Amino acid sequence: MKNFLHDLQTAVSFLTRLPMPHPEGAQPSNFTRCAWLFPLVGAAIGAIVATVNLGLRAVNVPGIAAAALSLGFGALLTGALHEDGLADVADGFGGGKDRNAKLEIMRDSRLGTYGALILMVVFATKASAIAAAPGEMSVRGLIAAHALSRGVLPLMRLTLGPARTDGLAASAGTPNVRVATAAGLLALAIGFLALRWQLALAAVLLVGGCVSVMVWIARRQIGGLTGDVLGGTQQVCETTILLLIAASH
Repeated sequence: MKNFLHDLQTAVSFLTRLPMPHPEGAQPSNFTRCAWLFPLVGAAIGAIVATVNLGLRAVNVPGIAAAALSLGFGALLTGALHEDGLADVADGFGGGKDRNAKLEIMRDSRLGTYGALILMVVFATKASAIAAAPGEMSVRGLIAAHALSRGVLPLMRLTLGPARTDGLAASAGTPNVRVATAAGLLALAIGFLALRWQLALAAVLLVGGCVSVMVWIARRQIGGLTGDVLGGTQQVCETTILLLIAASH
């Protein structure tokens, strides 16, 4: 139980901006181990975003506006951690002439044209998908999307090494097979509990496809993973699942 609470505290402090002080600093010794709880924290984030969305709908805020505002709240809750990664990947992969240039652009905190465009496209797509889903289904979809999209990150980290010797992907270390498997199984359990089995299975297959494509692109573009690639993958997977939920109703 002590290890569970320790891991949960670390996972929450990394994936959100909730005040979770940790005695070992920003990257504690259990940082790699806590990755198995990423799907659980993701499900909680999805539930919070869904609650805000339903609350706004309950006071007659238009569906698309309620979805946009709830997504904005979610970005505040997480510090836009994964959105920042997605924008950096788009800027680096789209604007860099070679591997080193791409990695350098991805380090730059400034937002470029490709990053701005991908953020607008993804935000509009997610907001439209959430608004199109019925109330209860939007809740289930958000929980599943946030859990599954974070549950694959440890598994993805096992498939491809870091692109640079420093940075988050390198310094955080590689989760072992047991941690990555636990994260995947927990994500599957949440996904199948939140959605009917046919929809959950389709979501899992789509996530697998998204991860495969992102790994292939990252290998070709920069020869490995960075924290930004992991964050960008989370956003791609989340968006794809929400589109699936909207299309199924």
